[in-house]
Amino acid sequence: MPIAKYAYTCLDCPEPIILAEFYSKITGWEIQPFDASKPEQVDWLELLVDGKTKMAFQQIENYKTPTWPENETPQQLHMDFHALDLDETEAKLLAIGARKASYQDSPDRFRAYLDPAGHPFCIVKNENA
Repeated sequence: MPIAKYAYTCLDCPEPIILAEFYSKITGWEIQPFDASKPEQVDWLELLVDGKTKMAFQQIENYKTPTWPENETPQQLHMDFHALDLDETEAKLLAIGARKASYQDSPDRFRAYLDPAGHPFCIVKNENA
């Protein structure tokens, strides 16, 4: 029996609206404030699917951008997304504000990028995407 049920991933960042919009463009998920009755609230935003939170973005004072792969300021986590065509996906990611990471371990299988707050994430080639 599990101890707890996984809910969602929350990313710390300086500007939640920027990351919420960025990941909404990748996933197609709806952006909503934590408290839907307070649409002006922008220090915590969520992405929802069928009314369920899948990702969240929390505003942090004095946020320090990860410096991956150098790790002067280490990455706290990274996410993987699946895609059929890495080149096509890369073009779309760069168009919405992703930056391609300088280090690419296996670019024919997966590619690393940085989101607008500097969090690394990967696009993995998957024929079932």
